[in-house]
Amino acid sequence: MEKSAHKLELLRRIAELEKKQLWHLDVEDDPEPYPLMPDMVDYLNEKLSSRIKNKIANIFGARFFDKLIAARQLIIKEVRGIENFKAVEGGKLVTCNHFSVGDNYAVWVALRDHMDGKLLYKVIREGNYTNPPKPFGLFMRHCNTLPLSSQLPTMKKFLKAVSVLLGRGETILIYPEQGMWWNYRKPRPMQDGAFTLAVRNNSPIVPIFITMEDSDVIDGDGFPVQEFTLHILPAIYPDPSLSPAEAKTKMKNENYEEWVKVYEDFYGKPLVYSEE
Repeated sequence: MEKSAHKLELLRRIAELEKKQLWHLDVEDDPEPYPLMPDMVDYLNEKLSSRIKNKIANIFGARFFDKLIAARQLIIKEVRGIENFKAVEGGKLVTCNHFSVGDNYAVWVALRDHMDGKLLYKVIREGNYTNPPKPFGLFMRHCNTLPLSSQLPTMKKFLKAVSVLLGRGETILIYPEQGMWWNYRKPRPMQDGAFTLAVRNNSPIVPIFITMEDSDVIDGDGFPVQEFTLHILPAIYPDPSLSPAEAKTKMKNENYEEWVKVYEDFYGKPLVYSEE
């Protein structure tokens, strides 16, 4: 089967960004996002209409991804280290490498039986909420998503919602690398956001790193479907003896180092980035 020209172009762009060490940039040609204003989002589903849409979206979202799993277009091969998640009480942030539209559902599948009936909240970028890619609009807006925003008043609502959710014991998934790099196997250096939220709310981070292997199934773009192994790692806690800036940096470095260790152990080779 001929490989998708679009996916080949994505791989070329990813290789260029790796050489330039522009780790957080997106590689898709997404349209310019509309600004997310405060009245456009109900982070905590306080409105009845929001709660109804949330239930409907979660039902359809689960059906969509479960069909992909049944068709072996999304393959979760193994979950390692679930005891590390179960050991953490109360609200927590989960970090994960971002390489697929299905990686968040893989995280949900791994954690859902250990969340005491709670749901997984996902931090997403502004454009995925205001002008989401088809066919994911319903999921992006109503499947327990927490969109970021370029608007300060909206971000104040976002920060308040995160604090409320963590305070009531919820789990929030955030991609610290930021942009999605399709099928990229290496861990990327991280942005500050997840760790700033952890320190601000005195909440732990549970790192997850997903490794991939080619399966014997070819997807619609002519590439092997990847088999996911989820590595759930011991929680990282803010250090109260440090300043907020120092504690944030320490958590970020520890998270990255744990990811690198998983990468090198799983693939049996040192992490090396391409250079210009």
